[in-house]
Amino acid sequence: MVTAHPLPEGFTEIEVFAIGTALLVEALLGFCLNGLTIISFRKIKELRTPSNLLVLSIALADCGICINAFIAAFSSFLRYWPYGSDGCQIHGFHGFLTALASISSSAAVAWDRYHHYCTRSRLQWSTAASMMLFAWLFAAFWSVMPLLGWGEYDYEPLRTCCTLDYSKGDRNYVTFLFALSTFNFMIPGFIMLTAYQSIHQKFRKTGHFKFNTGLPLKTLVICWGPYCLLCSYAAVENVMFIPPKYRMIPALIAKAVPTVDAFVYALGNENYRGGIWQFLTGQKIEKAEVDNKTK
Repeated sequence: MVTAHPLPEGFTEIEVFAIGTALLVEALLGFCLNGLTIISFRKIKELRTPSNLLVLSIALADCGICINAFIAAFSSFLRYWPYGSDGCQIHGFHGFLTALASISSSAAVAWDRYHHYCTRSRLQWSTAASMMLFAWLFAAFWSVMPLLGWGEYDYEPLRTCCTLDYSKGDRNYVTFLFALSTFNFMIPGFIMLTAYQSIHQKFRKTGHFKFNTGLPLKTLVICWGPYCLLCSYAAVENVMFIPPKYRMIPALIAKAVPTVDAFVYALGNENYRGGIWQFLTGQKIEKAEVDNKTK
């Protein structure tokens, strides 16, 4: 006979089920879309360019976020975290690693697009590989800090997944959060802002807008902004007065990043979309040169 675990404090049965369902849908949809991006890069020769290597980096990171969300969804349906305290630390580390790698890779794509459209310089394989490696190592550095004592991983309000513990708001948390948000949100955001503003001005001069230059930064702010705001507020005030179900909303929004990124950087990319179509149907894409520039 299966033992029914009690509901997490502050949640009704329908709310737990709704959160688990939302996480599952986000995980499956994002994984399928980004998996298609990764497989197309591997199978279609025309897609294998230095610029698209950075798009691949985003897709890999986003697949990691989806795996993290799937584990959280499974635990939500169980109503408890079945993997113990060590599993919680691993889950928190994995979630932060893939999230930070996704953000850094998005900033790298912005840097590449700036040079492609504004300086007319082409990205080399060595530079693209170095940028991808740096994005992941940089993400790994910040993700391992809570395991070493600077910051701390703990359960989300639903207690079926793990992330950075913002409940204490002590000096250890505040110093880590300030450094983390500066180097992994503000600086990448600034790179994307300046790069896409320059590209927008270039497009306006030529009268030919090849893609929506505001969309990547809006994606960053809308998807990650609520979570950053919650964590930042926790640095100055106790956020525990906010009902647990409302504190789960920023995490749910953040887990939508993989799906949104797939539409912004792959499916919303005219040439990459052509490569995906070729992979799915076998029909050759018309343009011989395929890079990561959206329409």
